Amino acid sequence: MRRTTLGRLGAPRSAAPGYGSTPVLTDAFAAAATLISLAFALCTFERWLARRRRHELAWSVSLVLFAAGSMALWAGAALGWASWSLRAFYLFGGVLNVPFLALGTVYLLGGTRLGDRVGASVALLGAFAAGVVVTAPTRRPVAPDVFPTGKVYFGVLPRVLAAVGSGLAASVIIGGALWSAARLLRGRTRPAAAGRSGLPAGRLAAANVLIAVGTLIISAKQIFAGLGDEETAFSAAVAVGIAGIFAGFLLTSARPVAAGQAPPTMAGALPPHASDRSAGGPPSVDAPPVEPATPVRSSAEPVTPPGLGARPRS
Repeated sequence: MRRTTLGRLGAPRSAAPGYGSTPVLTDAFAAAATLISLAFALCTFERWLARRRRHELAWSVSLVLFAAGSMALWAGAALGWASWSLRAFYLFGGVLNVPFLALGTVYLLGGTRLGDRVGASVALLGAFAAGVVVTAPTRRPVAPDVFPTGKVYFGVLPRVLAAVGSGLAASVIIGGALWSAARLLRGRTRPAAAGRSGLPAGRLAAANVLIAVGTLIISAKQIFAGLGDEETAFSAAVAVGIAGIFAGFLLTSARPVAAGQAPPTMAGALPPHASDRSAGGPPSVDAPPVEPATPVRSSAEPVTPPGLGARPRS
């Protein structure tokens, strides 16, 4: 039986200003976010299998976590919120997924040595955060018909972990994407790398901007407030944001085909790596989309999802 849709604690959404009854729309957006992030994860994982670049593996892990958070949102919206869906939503969407995206950026811009050090820290802190969120007591029973927020159910430590994991890491991702776009537009990319990518600098810059905008949209549910209640607006922001980031990735993945030339195969479509991480210093941030989601060899890639969980932590 379909659950009754409620807004604020104890108040029917229809009785609260700005709330409406849009359960089907909410479910659709949450399902879309789950499926898009899974498709995105498969694309980046395919790149990792082909080239074994560590930033691509970090991005793949992050996108799987994003999909898990989206699925928890989907389950909560469709079946009603419970303790397990709240914790999964908070942990995968708000605490863990963005740090791994940022780790991919560190590998891409800072090289393997720095990336390994940061990766060890992310793994340790992630394990600690998982233990905290899974075992943290809730201040009250989880209301099945209320879109959950961290401040209502959790104490200080889980919310601090979400703030650091979602906010700080997202800043690294967005900053890297915008910096890469600016360098490309100023013509500061390395000619050799640009030639290998086969993509114009303007297109790569646009991809970086698209990724940064998509990341910002995920945390801006206010722009979708007209669609219905808070849960619907948040689901829409997540779906549209991850779709924008994926579009930026695809923009850097499609390579122009010369007239009379057969389209490249799946393996051949992978742009060559301008510089090997294991062979020397970190590649330039403005280099071509050598990375899976890296429109410009920058962290610009799946900066995403700063997290799905940015909301539950508030």
